Amino acid sequence: MRETLAQVEAWLGGAQLRQIATANPEFVMRAQEDEEFRAVLTAADLCLPDGVGLVWASRWLGKPFPERVAGSELVYHIAELCAANGASLFLLGAAEGIAAEAGQILQTRYPALHIAGTFAGSPALAENEALVAMINASEAAVLYVAYGAPAQDKWIARNKHALTHVKVGIGVGGALDFISGRAIRAPRWMQRLGLEWLHRLWREPWRWRRMLALPRFVAAVLGRSKGNSNRYTW
Repeated sequence: MRETLAQVEAWLGGAQLRQIATANPEFVMRAQEDEEFRAVLTAADLCLPDGVGLVWASRWLGKPFPERVAGSELVYHIAELCAANGASLFLLGAAEGIAAEAGQILQTRYPALHIAGTFAGSPALAENEALVAMINASEAAVLYVAYGAPAQDKWIARNKHALTHVKVGIGVGGALDFISGRAIRAPRWMQRLGLEWLHRLWREPWRWRRMLALPRFVAAVLGRSKGNSNRYTW
């Protein structure tokens, strides 16, 4: 986490937008079938191992990541970093009103933080021009996009050169729901054991189809460790 925050702080003084993706096994498996998403993840300036499954896979394959960087925790740390550096933050996405609630909570937690704006919006192309204009007018330095993957990551990549003031853009998935209290994170003990996915499935059973990516991911990792990697792009 410390290295990630140091990199983000350095980017705040840069001249171009840097994209951060917080990947998990579902991202990896989706990227096997979605060429655009795969290209976005490959081109991201920083692709972090959010899911515990990626940390396990890295160790199993002999190329261990130093640690897991949970996106739901990173959003707080970056907000604190923004407050300390006088960088403003824009929250885009989630259901109507959630971004505004999350912004108020972050501002209460970090009084020096400036929330440049909040808006639900949509990743639809029809709204693209208006959203970009709104964010540019806010002069936000950091942008959280909560449209869920892969839409949020594709949106940032598509508008990377149109967002004139943003220095760091990150897809945050359901993080705004957690911040606002609309969704509840797993207890600490489940987080430590890597069972956060199970808690989320229990709270949101409709996600079961998406969770099917987990056994497929494990099979892919085991297959790769045996030298059978032709089918997957990593």
